[in-house]
Formats: sequence, structure tokens, C-alpha cells
Amino acid sequence: MTTAELVTRAEDHLFGFLRGLHDAGLRAPANKQSEFLAGIEALAPSTTGQLYWIGAATLVTSEPERHVYDEVFRRFFGLTFDALTVTDEPAADSDEEPTGMPGSGGADVEDVVADPAGSSGLAASTVSLDGVRRFAATTPRAHELIGEICRELPRAIPKTRSRRRRTGGRRQRVDLRAIYLESRRTHGEIMRLHWRHRPPQPRRLLLLVDVSGSMKQHSADYLRFAYAVVATCPGAEVFTFGTRLTRVTGALRASDVDTALAALAQVVLDADGGTLIGTSLTAFLDDHANLARGALVLVLSDGLERGDCTAMATATRRLSLLAAQLCWWSPLARDPAYRPLTRGMSAVLADLDALTGVDDLDSALLAVRGKFATTQRSAHV
Repeated sequence: MTTAELVTRAEDHLFGFLRGLHDAGLRAPANKQSEFLAGIEALAPSTTGQLYWIGAATLVTSEPERHVYDEVFRRFFGLTFDALTVTDEPAADSDEEPTGMPGSGGADVEDVVADPAGSSGLAASTVSLDGVRRFAATTPRAHELIGEICRELPRAIPKTRSRRRRTGGRRQRVDLRAIYLESRRTHGEIMRLHWRHRPPQPRRLLLLVDVSGSMKQHSADYLRFAYAVVATCPGAEVFTFGTRLTRVTGALRASDVDTALAALAQVVLDADGGTLIGTSLTAFLDDHANLARGALVLVLSDGLERGDCTAMATATRRLSLLAAQLCWWSPLARDPAYRPLTRGMSAVLADLDALTGVDDLDSALLAVRGKFATTQRSAHV
């Protein structure tokens, strides 16, 4: 059999595998199927274990789907179901050759999915770990802080003049229509002047929340703060980003914070995964730039971008030009000795109106009381 025939046969088998997943109930959309095939082309798996993890990372988004995927993978690639089970127990000593499958003790799996950031959440990563994030129940103290934040927000958000004029109030512009209508009742005599003015209104508040692995210790409180913003500020918008951009404003419109977090867990599938700040901000500007125009934009992130930071710097520059005020909240900035010396933060610092240290709801409340800038960026230079 020639090489071309082997390639054609392999492609037919892979497409048959995708059809088998669809028939079994795992209906992966076209973009995920493309990611699966692109991953095979990029990584060139040499073992079935490597192929298994490429498919699991690109096609599976929940535990029920994982069971379906395991069964179909076994049928198409001749592996037993037990070989696909991941356990926390140490593997027994064996003289068998490593297969690269979960629990086999081989190094092939690490070649595909290992990442130097690990699972501690203390470093940025580029791996996307799609799955459902489970949030702990909100404590009574956190509920109190959320209530205080809701009370402080209306006073903290900067005001701007409405584009629509209203009758009465300050004497800014003569209301000719109101004067004319009143004069008709007095046979053309103008008895008093009427005025129109543009009343102040709060600016839109736009939140961009980093939920990547390096932020896993702080993202829950950041999202609770986002819930308070949506519950208090009309027109507020919230997006999350890790390796992709997700609009979560609708999920946050819930009766209580724990319900909102449970809804977020079903929507935000890249939580605790990789970090692509520049790509995510660029995607926001491409699709939702109008939401940032004239708004108070708040980015909640440690700014630990991986790889080239050009996209991050360019997107932040565009965002600062659109927004009325661009503030960056970072948990790292809570340290008085912190200096934005990483490539990403040093590149965007000049475009920020404020860089503030926020790592929990207590510090978020202090920042709100300080009108989102308790620590000016000059303090970290």
C-alpha cells in the first residue's frame, strides 16, 4: 500500500470516528472538529495515547461527553474502556511498555498536555483545559461585601452628560417647542420661558475578567464582583477570557450570586486553562468595540501573557483610545514592592489610567471607594 493510500485510509478512519461521536450523541461543532484535525496535523501523534488526549482536549467539554468519547474511541482504536480511566491512585509496578494512555505511567502524555505552569495557578499557561468550573458557596462575609459594593458603586462610577435633553432643570437651552405649545393657550403671548438640559448619567461599566489558570486563586471573587456590577449598574457588560472571549452578562443576571456562578460554570469553559490576553482583547475589539466607547473599562488580570506581547499591547492601546477611562486591577499589585516588569505589563502601562492591586472582595471594595484607582500607576513605576 502506497503512502498516499495510507494517508487516505487514515483520514477516512478519523472522519468515521467523528461521525461515530455524532451518532453516539457527542455532537462536536465544526470548529471543534477543525481544532481536532489541526491538532493531529500540528502534533503528529505517534501513539494512540497521544491521539486520545488531542481528541479529549478539543472535542470534550463535560463529563457525560467524556464517557461517550471514551466508548467511541475504544471502538475505533481498539482500546479497552478501563485503559481510558483516570485515577489518582499510583500505578502499580509493571514490566509492560508504556502506552501513553492515562494511568499507564508513560511519558507520551506529558509531551502533549504537560505545561510548565502546572495546576497551582501561580503562572501563566497556554493550554486550554475546557471543562466545568465548580465554585464554592459564597460565605456570609462575602455576601456582606457584595452588598457594600452594590451601595458604593453608584457613587464611584464617573458621570457624563446624557445625549438626550430633558425638560426643566438647569437653564442650558431654550425649549422652543414647549414655549410654542403654551403660547397657543394664551393667544400667542409668551408668559414664561421653558428650558431643556442634558442631565448627568453614569458611564457604562465594562469588565474584562481573566479566568485563566494563573488567576484561579482570585477569579471567583472577581466574578462575584462582576455579579455586583451587573446587579447595580444599568448597561454594564462583563466578558471573561482565558484562551477565548466569552460574554457572560446574561449569566450574571440571576437572583443571587451562587446561582449566577453556577450559570457561569456552564458558560465559561476555558476557566483555569491557558492565557491568551492579546488574542482575547483583540477578539473583543473586533466584535464589541462599541461597548467600550466612552465607558469605564476595568481589566481584572495579572497581565501574565505568554509568548509575543505585541497583540496585547496593540489591543490595550486601542482600548484606551475608545474608553473614557481604562483601569487595570491586578492581584500582583497588592504587593507594595510590585513593579510591572513583565513584558506584557510594561508594554501596556503607559496606556492605563490606573493600575490597582485587587485580589479579593475586601480590596475590591477599597478600590470602588477610591473610584477604581486607589493605587495610581505611577506608584508602581
